[in-house]
Amino acid sequence: MYGPQFRLRSFDVLDTPSREAVLRLMMEALIAANVAYLRLHPETPPLYESGVRYEEEPGTEDDWNDIPETLSLGVGDCEDLAGWRIAELRVRGELTAMPRVTVFTQGRRVTYHIAVRRAAGPIEDPSRELGMP
Repeated sequence: MYGPQFRLRSFDVLDTPSREAVLRLMMEALIAANVAYLRLHPETPPLYESGVRYEEEPGTEDDWNDIPETLSLGVGDCEDLAGWRIAELRVRGELTAMPRVTVFTQGRRVTYHIAVRRAAGPIEDPSRELGMP
């Protein structure tokens, strides 16, 4: 199985606007892969009916998983779940559903959270819906 992988050593030294821009672009790539997958596999269950739950990844590395990988694992974290949800919304016609990226800096550690900005403006958080405390 082939799967591209990013190693972003520069991420921690970028300023916050640059981090947010990079994360938004990476999300669009994940969403595009998920949209293509959903079009090829319309039998895929909707995220909230899939049985997938939220689970934070351990350690300092963050795997970005598409729908089939998230389904196989049975768990996903914020970008996996938001990427799936935005893709299913776009496939259903809500083309302006977008990732909502929030970057947090705690000392030298940079973290982020990704949710969904719906077309009408409200924020939907698949991670919270699927078990994030």
